[in-house]
Amino acid sequence: MSWGGPEDVSFSTSLASYLDKKLLILLRDGRKLLGIFRSFDQFANVVLEGACERIIVGELFCDIPLGLYVIRGENVVLIGELDVEREELPGHMARVSAPEIRMAQKAERDASDLKGTMRKRMEFLDMD
Repeated sequence: MSWGGPEDVSFSTSLASYLDKKLLILLRDGRKLLGIFRSFDQFANVVLEGACERIIVGELFCDIPLGLYVIRGENVVLIGELDVEREELPGHMARVSAPEIRMAQKAERDASDLKGTMRKRMEFLDMD
């Protein structure tokens, strides 16, 4: 395998265009990170300054501060530039505290678990 071919140059160049801009990065595990893009390497590992994790549950959201954050490139699914002067979320979304969003996450998880167990209990009704 050769390193540093033409395909690497175009990828690096496109990442370089995001330097010093506010980004939203979606990770493989579903987390959404926001921060100022400060650096990257040949493996697309990313450094965010002033990073925070945005958690959204229904119409509630919370930004949990992370500080300076390094993201392994293989975990990045999507990178998008955010407009610094524009509000990032619709007006109907409500900002809540970290404990409140954790409680909302737990309630959402419990509701989906209950739906799954109810489905298992009712499997005998399937007439396939």
